[in-house]
Amino acid sequence: MAQSNSDGFLSQPKGFSTKAIHVGQDADQWNSMAVVPPISMSTTFKQFGPGQHSGFEYGRSGNPTRDVLERCLASLDNGRFGLTFSSGLGATTTIITMLQSGDHIVAGDDLYGGTNRLLRNVAIKMGIQIDFVDLTNLPLVEQAIKPNTKLFWMETPTNPLLKVVDIRAVSEIAHKQPGIIVVVDNTFLSSYLQRPLDLGADVVMYSLTKYMNGHSDVIMGAMVVNDEQIHERLKFLQNAAGIVPSPFDCYLVNRSLKTLALRMERHKSNSLAIATFLETHPKVERVLHPGLKSHPQHELAKRQTYGHSGIMSFYIRGGLEESSNFLKAVEVFTLAESLGGYESLAELPSVMTHASVPLEQRKALGITDGLVRLSVGLEDVDDLIADLKQALDKA
Repeated sequence: MAQSNSDGFLSQPKGFSTKAIHVGQDADQWNSMAVVPPISMSTTFKQFGPGQHSGFEYGRSGNPTRDVLERCLASLDNGRFGLTFSSGLGATTTIITMLQSGDHIVAGDDLYGGTNRLLRNVAIKMGIQIDFVDLTNLPLVEQAIKPNTKLFWMETPTNPLLKVVDIRAVSEIAHKQPGIIVVVDNTFLSSYLQRPLDLGADVVMYSLTKYMNGHSDVIMGAMVVNDEQIHERLKFLQNAAGIVPSPFDCYLVNRSLKTLALRMERHKSNSLAIATFLETHPKVERVLHPGLKSHPQHELAKRQTYGHSGIMSFYIRGGLEESSNFLKAVEVFTLAESLGGYESLAELPSVMTHASVPLEQRKALGITDGLVRLSVGLEDVDDLIADLKQALDKA
């Protein structure tokens, strides 16, 4: 894959938007020949004879609208199989239920607060062992593997410190031991900006709530895999545990994928402009954005991704008082949790999205009261910069 002449990141292969618009959407599959796939709300489906059906029998086991979305999602990650779930954490829970008591997980040390909470407060009670490791440190990754290691869980870039993990290198290390499944939470970049299966991961996971849907009106999760055996295990658990999304929500996400490429390009350019501005502001101590040359894994990000999204963090000079004053003063940005929608959001991880992370771990990672996370939206970038400037002046 050639490097782009413009920003140094990987050049996007042709055809992504064509797949997003057409894969799984063939009008010939419907008697009505509808160009936009219809929403099938039925919970049950007529059978030709006992146990003889057209592919659908009960809504939890499968649904035509969900099937359309899952096929489209798989294509965007260059995968064979897609599965959707009621939330991103629902997808994570499904992965965990693949394991059994005594198994071991190597997880990144900087994770979404909900994932950290699920691993610490649920998985451990199931008898699953977990080590939180800095996955950017490859010797530590090697040392973390045990005879009972069954799963690697990584985010890249990480949440909220935006560390970039070398997916190919970590996958190669993990796969030296047979039976280890490597999962990458790709929520921060979407399949448009990073495709972990191409880099050696076994499972790519999403909170579709974020960029893939992009409109802040759906909660849903997904996974894409290539290995048929892993797919069959996950599909069984999807049905057995009942962690499935509604057909209407599947319709909404399927609709949103049609503009994913366009939206991600705007998120990418807006966030880089804002990161560049913040680096020059006297009240900003440090900016965390993989698109900046100052980022410690900037070169890796350029080799591994097709650019960076609207997610970034920065340290404001001072502490809780200054960050609180800043967040109360924003006007175009909205003080709220979540990310990846068309609207710009700002939050304080230490007391919001990552409050459930133990204090000692937050301190060790650097999730301080001065760390602000931004989700840069699709507004006019000059308006966003002006808003940040006036809010920083009041911090």
